Amino acid sequence: MLSNFSRWLTYSMALLYGILGVALFFLPEQLAPLFAWKVTAFMTMTIGGWCLGNAWLAFISARRWEWELVYPSLIYLWLFGLAEILVLFFFRDKLNLEHPIAWLYLVTLVLNILTAVVGVFDWLRIRPAHVLSGQALTPAQRWPAFAFVLLVGFLGLYGLIAQIGAPGTNGGIFPEKMSLFTLRSFGAFYLCLALGVVPLFWEKNLRTVLHQAFAAYGLVFFITIAAFAYLRLFDFAARPGGLAYFGAYLVVGIPLIFVFRKYGTGG
Repeated sequence: MLSNFSRWLTYSMALLYGILGVALFFLPEQLAPLFAWKVTAFMTMTIGGWCLGNAWLAFISARRWEWELVYPSLIYLWLFGLAEILVLFFFRDKLNLEHPIAWLYLVTLVLNILTAVVGVFDWLRIRPAHVLSGQALTPAQRWPAFAFVLLVGFLGLYGLIAQIGAPGTNGGIFPEKMSLFTLRSFGAFYLCLALGVVPLFWEKNLRTVLHQAFAAYGLVFFITIAAFAYLRLFDFAARPGGLAYFGAYLVVGIPLIFVFRKYGTGG
């Protein structure tokens, strides 16, 4: 298994993401004008949802800390930090670091990068064995992973390459117009989510899939709550693409409750 230092860094990352997420999620109206770049209150609360979801994912992975169980979650986290710091770099001319909340976002991503570097070096040093443990994953149980990667991966790639004015970027799906900075940040998030699931294509252990779903459930939960909190912004009659935004989270989140009841959470 990875070292205790990696585990401590992952717990620390959970703490910072938790603090950042609580602030952005519960005070979006106050903190939106003070954030690292120009965002609306709904965008701020949604980013807070990412952070709270990351905090849960990092915490539960550090708590369980079995490589064969948590490695997809760690891969997602490591990629998230790298991708979001690259977005900040490419839009550094629009970065606003005047307020502590913006610095907290930056420091959290830096810690995320450090955790990723230490984790990768640990993996290269230890090369933990990957063995079948518990119930085996059936071919039919792999199909949701394929569907998830296709859908979320497409959204991520689209968010990284689309220009403002392209279909869906002017309130067609997300109910508000995004700056290119925000669009790239959202795209990076979705792409990392998809890439974190790709290893499950070859996974043999059902426990690993269950852990990944349970660890990532915080992301689904908090982002959905943010959408309901700003439901007034959606006009489903004029912009039916908003139904896809809601539907994507509900279609994933609701069935998983029954999966967890039947199979457990992988712990």
